[in-house]
Amino acid sequence: MKLIVAIIQPHKLEAVKEALTEVEVFRLTVLDCQGFGRQKGQTELYRGHELTVSLVRKVQLQIAVNEDFVEPTINAIIKGARTGEKGEIGDGKIFILPMEDCIRIRTGERGPEAI
Repeated sequence: MKLIVAIIQPHKLEAVKEALTEVEVFRLTVLDCQGFGRQKGQTELYRGHELTVSLVRKVQLQIAVNEDFVEPTINAIIKGARTGEKGEIGDGKIFILPMEDCIRIRTGERGPEAI
């Protein structure tokens, strides 16, 4: 079992959800977050004044999957989140973490069956 954490641009969320549905991944958690990487923030114009915003709004996806779904999930996220054919700075990151256990609260099931 793996926990896939992806940080993507907010306007790419619907495209990623559609790509995940195509590979039969239907369960995910979405969180609003802020951060910066190579972009180092962005400059915006507000009431005629230029402001530098050091934190950029992003969306974090958390998806728990069984081993068979790891690569299809990663490929779906890349397909939906990448800008253009080659991508651009700010498209996001994907982290794959080992998941020791999973428990479905309603039934008490554990492990891969609980996902």
